[in-house]
Amino acid sequence: MSAAPAGHARASFDLKSASLPLITVVLKTPNLATLSQELQARFGETPDFFDEDPAVIVLTQIAQDPTPLSFSVLLTLLKHYRLRPFGIHGGSLAHKETAAAVGLMDLPEISSSAVAVPGEAPAPVAAPVAAPAPSPADAANPASTANGTMVIDRPLRSGQQIYARGCDLIVLQAVNFGAEIIADGNIHVYAPLRGRAIAGARGNTDARIFSTCMEAQLISIAGIYRTSEVALPADVLGKPAQVRLVGESLVLDPI
Repeated sequence: MSAAPAGHARASFDLKSASLPLITVVLKTPNLATLSQELQARFGETPDFFDEDPAVIVLTQIAQDPTPLSFSVLLTLLKHYRLRPFGIHGGSLAHKETAAAVGLMDLPEISSSAVAVPGEAPAPVAAPVAAPAPSPADAANPASTANGTMVIDRPLRSGQQIYARGCDLIVLQAVNFGAEIIADGNIHVYAPLRGRAIAGARGNTDARIFSTCMEAQLISIAGIYRTSEVALPADVLGKPAQVRLVGESLVLDPI
């Protein structure tokens, strides 16, 4: 069998860089019993907050703790909450060796605007490590961008994600449950906001979230999160409202 002439063969694959949204889980204790109790208190027995999200376990804060850490138990625990860890960051040499034994990669420095599961913040924190790639639906329906603002004029269904890199985001139709909108600046939704809204994604603490009908599944500004497990105030739920950050707390105001 003769080989195809050079320059005429078609490659069977392409290699391209990609950016994916990840969850970072920052461990503040190697005590997995404590971790289990806090996860259960936050997410309940049958959690549905996460959706098989890829995750990185950050061990920087326990790198000097000599207490052994069972990665097999930790993986089982996180998988119960529908997280799928594939690597670690930081930690001691012993951490890296035991993590490798259960198939976790040792990852280099990562960048995220907020990380904590569990933590002392009032709600779970989950932030994209990098800008999410657009879904096929997004590519087929490009948004208009002008003057540093991205405008979306179609409803967003469950599973769809929009990221306004370096600008504000305006959505003119409903953001349905399970959809996610992310902006480095402010988010304006002139319709029901029922999905996830993450403003100030790269740490802008002055960012705000506005909606004419606030029913969000999750709201976040600069990494401080609140989920629908904590009921919205009566003067905000289903009404025009804004979300802003004061210190390390989210404040919801009717408008």
